[in-house]
Amino acid sequence: MAFPDTRPRRLRRTSSIRRLVRETTLSPDNFIFPLFVRPGKGEKNEISSLPGQFHFSVDMLAREAEEIAKLGIPAVILFGLPEKKDEVGSEAWAPEGVVQKAIRTIKKAVPELTVAVDACFCEYTTHGHCGVMLEGHLDNDATLENLGRAALSYARAGADVVAPSGMLDGFVGFLREGLDEDNFDKVAILSYAAKYASGYYGPFRAAADSTPALGAWKRDFSRSSL
Repeated sequence: MAFPDTRPRRLRRTSSIRRLVRETTLSPDNFIFPLFVRPGKGEKNEISSLPGQFHFSVDMLAREAEEIAKLGIPAVILFGLPEKKDEVGSEAWAPEGVVQKAIRTIKKAVPELTVAVDACFCEYTTHGHCGVMLEGHLDNDATLENLGRAALSYARAGADVVAPSGMLDGFVGFLREGLDEDNFDKVAILSYAAKYASGYYGPFRAAADSTPALGAWKRDFSRSSL
């Protein structure tokens, strides 16, 4: 149907009609609060690219998690800044890594709070890309193996949700199979990997100290995070 028979304004005419037909209503029930975790003690430093957000050391997380829960927000998502970086991001699956410690701390302080963990390597690698680089290109399948190790490490630490953010072929299926085989079938997967060239990701790159050190993306993300 075309104008004048189709008139969408009929359903926007009053506030009560709009309330009846709107598709999405935002409330604290829909929110997941990001927490950026770093090594150290007594650390709570504001992130310049994300005003109002902070880098926390693990010992500062319990109080922050309690405040988040009091606001009615049901979940947090963790981003980790590791003690050290290497070519493959091995700190991501270290049993005593900063994120693993953070998971245990939050679940002990506020058991009912859902804890999701970002599953990506960019903040753990020296080159800033999410995975294993081979001759200037990302090795998809080798990266999946390492990300699978990280996901299992998060699950063993008590995470409720693994949240893949790397755009890798077969990522979700690979993680689901690995979690299920290790008896973590109750751990959920929340993929938010389709970012493409969005400038919205730039501030997160800066917050996680993960601007790529090589390739065409270096220029794009550096500019978007200014």
